[in-house]
Amino acid sequence: MDPNLAAMQNLPGDQQQQLMQAIEQMQVRDSLRMYNSLVERCFRDCVSEFRSKDLNAGEEKCVQSCATKFMKHSARVGIRFGELSSEAESQMQAMMQQQQAGK
Repeated sequence: MDPNLAAMQNLPGDQQQQLMQAIEQMQVRDSLRMYNSLVERCFRDCVSEFRSKDLNAGEEKCVQSCATKFMKHSARVGIRFGELSSEAESQMQAMMQQQQAGK
């Protein structure tokens, strides 16, 4: 079991709820930050003229391509982060088992 999860389960109910709310707020903030970054980057890279309120065909295609690329990149980073986290957790468990075996 994850030691952080075990520690959280030992907290009183109201503190668990506060912690969960704080985590949710951080996730929302991070999602909004990622969305804003996406919009800013794609707009800056793709929109060059302000002759009408709508995007022209080239700009629209560029924005779609930019957003798709950004989302694929973010997904790949998330997958890789998960892989690295899993490796680190396995290494920590192995080290803990070695320490316990040495006692």
